Amino acid sequence: MALNNPYQSYQQNSVNTATPGELTLMLYNGCLKFIHMAKHGLENKNIEMKNTNIQKAQAIIQELMVTLNMDLEVSQNMMTLYDYMNRRLIEANIKNDTGILEEVEGLVTDFRDTWKQVIQVNRLKQYGQGGRA
Repeated sequence: MALNNPYQSYQQNSVNTATPGELTLMLYNGCLKFIHMAKHGLENKNIEMKNTNIQKAQAIIQELMVTLNMDLEVSQNMMTLYDYMNRRLIEANIKNDTGILEEVEGLVTDFRDTWKQVIQVNRLKQYGQGGRA
């Protein structure tokens, strides 16, 4: 399928050439975007918009859960937090609760920011700092 829209082509190329770490960062950013859109839907009493975007955020959390390497202790801890976030998103959807969405948004933001730092540290290690000790 040919993409005629240059922005679509750029987005597709970005995903196809991203490292696994960058893909994870994209997932966190997408999850935050969908939570924000769900909050917007709630504020405007657009229940369909709220529901659709919470489900998209849940799908991303579930994808993050599937990609964990459960041989690592840190992954087991992350799985617990991802499961908590997923359950809270379900609750937010049922109760139409912006406060719960904000709680999950805060958790995802923390994960995203930490992940961004990990990527930056790895890049520094990989490409060096020009002889700094």
